[in-house]
Amino acid sequence: MSQAESAAEDKDATVSAETEKVIGEIYEALHNVYDPELGINIVDLGLVYNVDLREDGFVTITMTLTTPGCPMHESIGEGVGAALQPIGGVTGGTIQLVWEPRWEPAMMTEAGRAELGYW
Repeated sequence: MSQAESAAEDKDATVSAETEKVIGEIYEALHNVYDPELGINIVDLGLVYNVDLREDGFVTITMTLTTPGCPMHESIGEGVGAALQPIGGVTGGTIQLVWEPRWEPAMMTEAGRAELGYW
C-alpha cells in the first residue's frame, strides 16, 4: 500500500468516525421530539427509520407516522427541525416521510412499549 493510499484510508476513517458521532448526536436529539398524542419520543415510538448525513452536513431523516392522516405531522416536523438546530456539523436537513414499511406497535423500542404499558 502506498503512502497516499494509507493517508486516504486514515482520512476516510476520521470522516467516518466524525459522521458516526454526529449521527449519534442526531438520534440523541430526536429522543427529545415527542408525539404529542402518545407522549413518547419518536425514536422509541419507532417512527425514525434512518438518519443519513452527507459530508457537507446536510441530514436526511427517513421516518413515518403512526397513521397517514396523523394530525400531528406538522408539530412533529417542527420538533425535528428544532432538535437538529443546535447540533454542530449539521448544515441543513429534510424529512423524507415514507409509508412503507407501515408503522406498527412492534416497531417500538422496549422503552417505548414500557411507557405505553404495551407488553
